[in-house]
Amino acid sequence: MTPPKIMGILNVTPDSFSDGGQFDSVASACSQAEAICASGADIIDVGGESTRPFASPVTEQEELNRVIPAIHSIRSKYSIPISIDTTKAEVARQALKAGADIINDVSALQKDPRMLTLVQETSVPVIIMHMQNTPGDMQVKPHYNNVVTDIMDFFRERLAWLAENGVDTKRITLDPGIGFGKTLTHNLSIIKNFSAFKELGCPLLLGHSRKRFIGDITGLEVNDRDLATAVVSALSCASGVDIIRVHNVTVTRQALQMATAIMDAE
Repeated sequence: MTPPKIMGILNVTPDSFSDGGQFDSVASACSQAEAICASGADIIDVGGESTRPFASPVTEQEELNRVIPAIHSIRSKYSIPISIDTTKAEVARQALKAGADIINDVSALQKDPRMLTLVQETSVPVIIMHMQNTPGDMQVKPHYNNVVTDIMDFFRERLAWLAENGVDTKRITLDPGIGFGKTLTHNLSIIKNFSAFKELGCPLLLGHSRKRFIGDITGLEVNDRDLATAVVSALSCASGVDIIRVHNVTVTRQALQMATAIMDAE
């Protein structure tokens, strides 16, 4: 089998839940981008606004100030595809001009009405994610009738809306949004039943790296969760995941190599 692509996370923020403040200068961002490329990542995901639970939003200009110099610098040195992790259309537009290749919108194009226009005007791949409520309140008593079927219904509505607005849904990758308005039970159910989302006919992204549910199970602090993250990544290979978004590319690549070798064995 073809292993999933690995998306390496590059947060140029002061307050992301795992690596906030580590890569918020152009020099440190480029150094981390070099490490991500050297580790064998297929995509770098650059984000300038934290979407951790209870995070405060940042202005459009502040987000631009964070991501555009980093993208310019990365693109001047590396050919790796870059995704821009943003809900703001102007940030995405300028990121594409600076060299980004993919739009990754955790609001599924719902937060900024201008994002649809940008998607219509371009032909780049787009990742849309499911999130219940907003980062500021998504972890306040999240509730579903059935978390998997409810998310699938949400994606069906989004895909129909995109098609009605002239967007080729073959451009769309779906992210069920681990940790975005979900309890521990919800997250585990999504991962266990991940293959159900293949029914929707789009590539799938799994973004579970170092998240709280791993800490809830293992008792580990955020930066000690890479091994457990890699276990989830390996198990997810059998579910048809297409992209795995992680902080530690090296450990993930090793886990995927072993998982795919076992699955390909006679």
